[in-house]
Amino acid sequence: MTVVLNKRNGPEPDISVVRAEAITGRRQTHFKAADVLLAVEVVSPDSEARYREAKPHKYAAAGIPHFWLVDMAGQDDHPVVQVHERGEATGTYALTGIYHNQVKINVPYEIDIDLTAIDEL
Repeated sequence: MTVVLNKRNGPEPDISVVRAEAITGRRQTHFKAADVLLAVEVVSPDSEARYREAKPHKYAAAGIPHFWLVDMAGQDDHPVVQVHERGEATGTYALTGIYHNQVKINVPYEIDIDLTAIDEL
């Protein structure tokens, strides 16, 4: 789903967590940045620079409070999640954790994801 950051930027994060009241119906094609609580991007080789540099900067500038970057690491391509939170004073993201086996956090809400479960797929 497109996230409208401004009149010239409408990226499509791999995952977006939005406010329930932002969902208007089945024909909806976008969300406003103000309605997005978390944007998640999964790094791919052809988009690595864009996902590591451009997108986080744009999401932070638009006021999206949380950003995750998922990367595949090691020889087995196991997911590693970098969790970022936007500082109100700076308007930029700060890294709050790097998770290899389990993402267990309580901000912006309680989340518990077993990253090793991908091995069972």
